[in-house]
Amino acid sequence: MHGDPKVLLTGTTTVGVVTKEGVVLATDRRVTAGYYIAHRKGRKIWKIDNHVAATMSGAVADVQMILNELTHLAMDYRITHQVPVPVKTLANYASVIMFYSRPMIYIAHMIIGGVDNEEGPVLYAVDWYGSFTREERFMSTGSGSPTAFGVLEDGYRDGMSLDEAVKLATRAVKAAMLHDPGSGEGVDVITITKEAGYREVQV
Repeated sequence: MHGDPKVLLTGTTTVGVVTKEGVVLATDRRVTAGYYIAHRKGRKIWKIDNHVAATMSGAVADVQMILNELTHLAMDYRITHQVPVPVKTLANYASVIMFYSRPMIYIAHMIIGGVDNEEGPVLYAVDWYGSFTREERFMSTGSGSPTAFGVLEDGYRDGMSLDEAVKLATRAVKAAMLHDPGSGEGVDVITITKEAGYREVQV
């Protein structure tokens, strides 16, 4: 399902933080349809494989379709090559799907984060025009991202631990929830490390 390019801003806050130990993804739970709160316990973190996940921002159907494709790609890659798919491969594939949908666009903005043998802990941001970028420190998407970016810029430091990154990501989402009506209802946080893989964090 392709979205109307005039309706790009959707209510949510998603955050990704990368450290030497692994990556952290955090989101709020409020699902909005315009000014209407459609759901209060929406899950906006999608597990692609045990070593990689993505945050969801945009039109739900559009994002889910793309992440379903990435999940199938990860499964096929693991079966064929007997190793996990590189995170960059997933980001590039998402970019191709979105770029070649033009002149229509998918209303989807994702932070893809994980740990692989090629790059270690890594974050990629993919936007609705098919652009993807590697993020060296952190990233945020959604209507609450301006507030979240302020917290991330102020609190991030090189060499921070994974636990410190969890606290920072949580603080960034909570700050956005105070100022953005499209974000709310609590925070979901996950970590991905080489040793433990995908883990949900209670905050």
